[in-house]
Amino acid sequence: MAIAAIVSVAPSSPADRAGLNPGDELLGVNGAPVRDVIEYQSEVDGAVVEIEIRRGGLERSLIIEKKIGEPLGLVLSSPVFDQVQTCDNHCPFCFIYQLPPGLRRSLSVKDDDYRLSFLYGNFTTLTRFTEADLERVVSEGLSPLYVSIHATNPHVRSDLLRNSRGATSLRWLRALLDAGVIVHGQIVVCPGLNDGLVLEETLLGIYDEYPELTSVGVVPVGISSFNKEDQLRPHSSDDARLVIDTVERWALRFKKSFSRSTVYASDEYYILAERPFPKVSDYENLDQHENGIGMAASFQVEVGEALKEKTPVKIPVKTGFFSSVDGAPATGYRSPRFLDKGIKSSTGDAIVIITSDYGNKILSPMVDIFRDIAGKPVRVLPVPNIFFGGNIAATGLLTGTDIAQALIGESPSNRYLLSDISLSNGQFLDGTTPAELPLEVEVIDNDGAALVAALRS
Repeated sequence: MAIAAIVSVAPSSPADRAGLNPGDELLGVNGAPVRDVIEYQSEVDGAVVEIEIRRGGLERSLIIEKKIGEPLGLVLSSPVFDQVQTCDNHCPFCFIYQLPPGLRRSLSVKDDDYRLSFLYGNFTTLTRFTEADLERVVSEGLSPLYVSIHATNPHVRSDLLRNSRGATSLRWLRALLDAGVIVHGQIVVCPGLNDGLVLEETLLGIYDEYPELTSVGVVPVGISSFNKEDQLRPHSSDDARLVIDTVERWALRFKKSFSRSTVYASDEYYILAERPFPKVSDYENLDQHENGIGMAASFQVEVGEALKEKTPVKIPVKTGFFSSVDGAPATGYRSPRFLDKGIKSSTGDAIVIITSDYGNKILSPMVDIFRDIAGKPVRVLPVPNIFFGGNIAATGLLTGTDIAQALIGESPSNRYLLSDISLSNGQFLDGTTPAELPLEVEVIDNDGAALVAALRS
């Protein structure tokens, strides 16, 4: 049975006036069960809403009157009320298999659910997609979706996914595109498995068979020290340069044929290859910004634009559907990164920006600019990722354990800034919180405008 728990009720909201309480279980809306927050939002949009709940073991029904389109004011426990469609692939590069033991259970959930793809931009392989799923996506306009491609050669793709359905599941990609659904793709490149000629074949396959794809992100495999797959190896600088050359060559071909570049290499490739990032305009709509594609270029532009304005200017980046859906979860999938934000006045002797090894490559060349903005010493503190190890060096995968270690010996008289990209619901991946760090750390939004505002304060 599809059930969601009510986590909180907004004061003075329609739900509050109707007497709904945290802990109530949502059983149905308007006389029918709802499978997920997508159906929930559609059902509660009207002026009169019937809510079926269970409280203390007893079921009851409430009639709520409100304005059309007015949110009920509920935060629910999960975006999916029935069972999340889990992934039955066994990709050697899957990061879930490379997690250290002891992490919270929610981090080990492998989903392959098109609903979470729509809501949050999770990538789905479509190996568990069905005709009924296609009908719902099309009829309810669940667009865009995000699809893991990895290879277009059926044999290579089934080998990569370790699932025979991987050879045929891209037929659903064709069906989605034929139905007018906006789809973004991803290729995780593993040296020796799907790079080189296989990557060429994959991009040719996309060009010939799926040219309607809005964007395709090409990203390098991440390998932690807990990896047990001998066939995986990290990219070398030469590997990264070859991937960039391949992607940029195909981007020109797509641009010439379809008036858009379509394929983009991730920022990590440019860092590994020690090449400058493309211009932010080269990323067109920044469709895969959260996938680490164009994030560095947009950050640099945000800083530059903020210097010209009294109020920092953010580059608009497309956000998930949940940014406007009443009932986003308080825990679980895509919780708010960190709510306790607020720029503080700068009283420290110096400002220290905490980041990852990759973040350091982006921030360190801009330190002189940051000093001019702040009017005091500014430096970058790169934190090596010991927790995951391997080639993991992105800021989004920093843990409180590693940050705490890096802060040992640092002066309490400094002011410390940290991007919220490494947090979910106020927690690092290892379950620790900023409050547990040995020094006070100020959490700011993950963009250049927020950093400039913090430096100016």
